[in-house]
Amino acid sequence: MKNAPFHTGRHFLQIPGPTNVPDRVLQAIAMPTIDHRGAEFSTLGQEVLAGMKRIFRTEGSVVIYPSSGTGAWEASLVNTLSPGERILMFETGQFATLWRNMAVRLGLEVEFVPGDWRSGVDPGAVEERLAADRGQRLKAVCVVHNETSTGVTSRLCEIRDAIDRARHPALFLVDTISSLGSIDYRHDEWGVDVAVGCSQKGLMLPPGLGFNAISKKALAAAEKARLPRSYWDWQPMLAAGKSGFFPHTPATNLLFGLHEAQKMLLDEEGLEAVFARHARHAEATRRAARGWGLEILASNPREYSNSLTAVLVPEGEDADRLRGIILDAFDLSLGTGLGKMKGRIFRIGHLGHFNDLMLLGTLSGVEMGLHRAGISHRPGGVAAALEYLRAPASGPPPATP
Repeated sequence: MKNAPFHTGRHFLQIPGPTNVPDRVLQAIAMPTIDHRGAEFSTLGQEVLAGMKRIFRTEGSVVIYPSSGTGAWEASLVNTLSPGERILMFETGQFATLWRNMAVRLGLEVEFVPGDWRSGVDPGAVEERLAADRGQRLKAVCVVHNETSTGVTSRLCEIRDAIDRARHPALFLVDTISSLGSIDYRHDEWGVDVAVGCSQKGLMLPPGLGFNAISKKALAAAEKARLPRSYWDWQPMLAAGKSGFFPHTPATNLLFGLHEAQKMLLDEEGLEAVFARHARHAEATRRAARGWGLEILASNPREYSNSLTAVLVPEGEDADRLRGIILDAFDLSLGTGLGKMKGRIFRIGHLGHFNDLMLLGTLSGVEMGLHRAGISHRPGGVAAALEYLRAPASGPPPATP
């Protein structure tokens, strides 16, 4: 690009998605394209669908769209709901707001509970709203598990319990876009009816694949749902998927990459170790932020995200100016503040294909950037993270002090 500074070495991509793609996954994507109607593809299709069931932790159905997560959002709504039906959504951040906007455009009536963009969904508020809905007009509760714009994780198990205590039949729809493959998620155990996922976060792939995990209750709702759908219709996808095929042209080479990523996550590292690694890096990052004397955006330690950390800059400072200085000086990309948080925060992604040295390099770039930008801070952030990470990784990470 013109006027871009010249850098040696590898670019540090530490936005919270798209994330770093492992070399072996890139090599798998570079495989020669095969016939998507042939026997070899059938095997590939069946194996990646089975792998996604393991990642979602479900015995139910999974579909894979050639799409972004936004497409999987739309599929979750149009397959389960009818025009004019009422749903419950929560303003936890930018992506919850965008999902709400989509629902409104699709012709749904949305009860949108306002939030401060620093907290997750309050299970008590879910129970209260559902208990008050004596006519059971609310057909679905939609929750973003990990709000990528704020670094806040909602407590899905407690929300499920709240729905059950209210004895309400509403469907439970969950966005797992920046939690899947990074943060513990249990589709069947937590009674989720539709989960939304995508490829470019914890699954360590480029953008281009969208996922729905679907319960039997959601499949039954799809038989009565009347929102228009064609490309997003589950039924042709599920029918073709029984043999590993798609009703339309699939993203063949991304599926090669997904197959390789599944080997890494499921068979080599193992999901529990993946979750522990993310928790460890998240805690080190939070300790760095505190070491700098900066405030973490998430206000409740029980809702700290293990995928990313959003950090507030001091009043009067511009987080995007800081990000620009860090990018120009150190070839390190950090996430920008979105919506209401524009200019107020920077986001450190620590998910996907990531290790201790990559994290320490990222945190060093932030600390040097704070100094170059003249932003008031203490110089002890990297030292605090290093002190935490110097112990070998084993078992669950210590609790946040």
